[in-house]
Amino acid sequence: MRTAERLRYLVLAVQREGNRQLIAELRPLGITPAQSEALRILGDHAPMTLSDVGRMLVCESGTNPSRIIDRLVDAGLVDRTVDPDDRRRAMLTLTAAGRDVERAVFEIEERMYAQLDAAFAGADPDALLAQLERLVRGRPSGDALAARIAAG
Repeated sequence: MRTAERLRYLVLAVQREGNRQLIAELRPLGITPAQSEALRILGDHAPMTLSDVGRMLVCESGTNPSRIIDRLVDAGLVDRTVDPDDRRRAMLTLTAAGRDVERAVFEIEERMYAQLDAAFAGADPDALLAQLERLVRGRPSGDALAARIAAG
């Protein structure tokens, strides 16, 4: 198998395994990975517009995040209000219940990140990260990730 093909399938396998783990951890909370990502974005940056959230979504980059937010609003996790400065725009914030779920998602992510940190113990992941970032630079998912990194 050539290197590029092996890399492609290795990245896909790592992503799928991480997603399986995340789905299992999120199931008791009643949310999907995409919804958890939207909650985390709002938890870090709200109030935000739907467009602002969409620019930072890696899971759904390049698509309309309306359905994700609609489900979170219907579940009572996100509040959608009229922007006082521009009545044509809606502002999104977490409800009290949304804040609780966002904190639980944060804890789940922290456990996953600790596993990844342990997997890289003794290694220098910076070269790998730089190579992977080059692969997605200028693409919708790469742009969404860059927006998240820039926002802090």
